[in-house]
Amino acid sequence: MTEPVRHDYGPGPDQFLEVSLPAGDGPAPVVVVVHGGFWRARYGIELARPLAADLAARGWAAVAVEYRRVGAGGGWPTTLQDVAAAVDALPDVPSAARLDLGDVTVLGHSAGGHLAAWTAGRGRLPAGAPGADPRVPVSAVVAQAGVLDLGAAVAADLGDGATAGFLGGTPAELPDRYAAADPVRLLPTGVPVLCVHGEEDTSVPLDQSRRFAAAAAALGDTVEVVVVPGDHMAVIDVSGVAWRRTVDWLADRRTAAAGGTTLGS
Repeated sequence: MTEPVRHDYGPGPDQFLEVSLPAGDGPAPVVVVVHGGFWRARYGIELARPLAADLAARGWAAVAVEYRRVGAGGGWPTTLQDVAAAVDALPDVPSAARLDLGDVTVLGHSAGGHLAAWTAGRGRLPAGAPGADPRVPVSAVVAQAGVLDLGAAVAADLGDGATAGFLGGTPAELPDRYAAADPVRLLPTGVPVLCVHGEEDTSVPLDQSRRFAAAAAALGDTVEVVVVPGDHMAVIDVSGVAWRRTVDWLADRRTAAAGGTTLGS
């Protein structure tokens, strides 16, 4: 694998991505890694880098994304616009020839899981909404302890008001924003989703993944929920069970797409 190469998708200091390429010369399937942290500025791309490095070592082109967060120019609508712009910038990176843009998975943890699932629903957004009219289609999503039902997150006061802080108010106060930002409200997407969740997670309870999966199934989407031992951070431990289940799911998808050619190990 190569050292990560930075590409700026916008003018701000937090509008960049880092591309880590696997060994070889040909195009590789892409995994975009979106870090979490309840959309707040004190958490950054450093949370995504270990996952991106592991994915590149296993044969994926890994793209870690930084974006504007609440407290540093983020929130509504800039956080959503940034993640959309980062995904749509993939054809413009210098190493674009090494990226299989027909196989783009977006993977995210916690608030990054929200953003990952939201990218899959961008095609359902009305014209003019933040992130509408996607340039790069999303093939699959992995939500690691994702915040996938924003209304339920507000009701449960997850992250001490993090969701209302991100969108600027409650669903009752800002229904249009929630309609445009909530993954569960953008179903069905037709995009397969893996939800990986720690059974002891008290930061983002397992109910978030289960509610999303039930809503998706009712509309004909495919969502698999994998419950693993551990807390909120266990799902991003690259030496842990949750990560092993994640990379196995990604590899199985790639194998099926390639007609039996195994990717990575």
